[in-house]
Amino acid sequence: MSLWSIAWKSLKQRWLASSLTGFSVALGIALMVLVLIINGVFTRMFSQNSVGYDLVIGPKGSEWQLVLNTIFRVDRALNDMPWRYYEQLKEDPDFREVIPFAVADVTSEGQFPIVATIPRFFSVPYAYNRSFGIPDDGESTFLRGTWDAVVGSEVARKNGWKVGSTFQLLHSGTGEDAHIHDEKFTVVGVLAPTGTANDRTAFIHIDGFFLLDEHGGTVDSNVEREMLWFQESKEQIEQRYSEVIPKMRAEEERKARAEAEGRHYHSHLAPSVLTKRISAALVVMRGSPDRPNMDEINRSTQAAAKAAELRETFAAQGVQPFGVMYEIQDKLIGNVNLALLVLTVVIVIVSGIGIFVSIYNSMSDRRRQIAILRALGAPRSSVFLVILFESLILCVGGCLVGLLIGHGLVFIASPILEARSGFLVDPFSFERAELYLIPALAVMATLVGFLPGMTAYRTDVAQSLSE
Repeated sequence: MSLWSIAWKSLKQRWLASSLTGFSVALGIALMVLVLIINGVFTRMFSQNSVGYDLVIGPKGSEWQLVLNTIFRVDRALNDMPWRYYEQLKEDPDFREVIPFAVADVTSEGQFPIVATIPRFFSVPYAYNRSFGIPDDGESTFLRGTWDAVVGSEVARKNGWKVGSTFQLLHSGTGEDAHIHDEKFTVVGVLAPTGTANDRTAFIHIDGFFLLDEHGGTVDSNVEREMLWFQESKEQIEQRYSEVIPKMRAEEERKARAEAEGRHYHSHLAPSVLTKRISAALVVMRGSPDRPNMDEINRSTQAAAKAAELRETFAAQGVQPFGVMYEIQDKLIGNVNLALLVLTVVIVIVSGIGIFVSIYNSMSDRRRQIAILRALGAPRSSVFLVILFESLILCVGGCLVGLLIGHGLVFIASPILEARSGFLVDPFSFERAELYLIPALAVMATLVGFLPGMTAYRTDVAQSLSE
């Protein structure tokens, strides 16, 4: 009979204590797997390489909220920016790409976030060296029509949508303000999985977004917005839009009469520059064409300068996404994950101490067994190894079970985490750090089993048999 068989049978004789101590190790490892995987997901998500835009330009307010809303779609938009300001941004010689971005409403089915943008959005890399795979002539393929839509892989999978499917938008709001828009959008493309918030987003043509009821705002709110953004007087704004404002006021009166009579009124007034509003603009800076190896450094420097310049304006702000993402990772998520990781390490160490106590306390009851093994010719080293193997079986076995439990919990929790927080977690995620768990547990098992093993090694055969 091998020493491993003897160690295994010895543990089976004490199956309850052995199972509980092994399970305590498995529990600690399972928790550690959860922490490692979640930490890995957030580290990749909030890294500089996870976003392909140099600047996010939006209304003044929280930089975190602007980035979380625009890049991750997990927070409300700060406010609206006038379309005229977006047109001014496009004229900036430092900007290579300026993509309008309107985050509002959700799909009526599944309640996935809606993003209204232009076809060019799909031709710009969404992350460092990662693109949607749409050619530069993507404008002729995706979002060609006013009522076209492109959906992420998760949206398509969960709603069962494919090319040709139609859907409506649920207007964001509370109480009577929350309603489903009559207009329907047609899916003309499904994005390949990206592992980003794009997977759970439905993209619509921004022209269709502007045509929806209540997306144009009132005359007074639009005039006030222009006054704020451009520091112009009310008279200047009204003069600029002298042809549009009277039509808008007449349309508002017709809508008010219809509502008073209990009728639904659909506006037929075409959107104008005054009524068009976006949540933010995604910007890619121009690199240095004569020094391509310095392109990324130059773009980052220019973006930082532009962000500082925009912070001096009255209504707008420019934010470098990776800077905010680093802050979130460093100040919030990193500290929480470190605390959880330390806690799980302590749990595993306590479990190791439990194994030590269990094996050491059993030594007094096993002296006769050890003495018999010695009397039958087993050398001291074999007795020592049996105890050491028991510790290895409990630690390494608990580690393997813990890995299975941990990944099982990740598989179960990933859709829940996605539904509640909006963050995507691959249910089959595996972190490289997990490869070190089994060697680490083997080392811990050796340390835990050493003292009980030495006790068995020094057992006096004659005295133990006589007792």
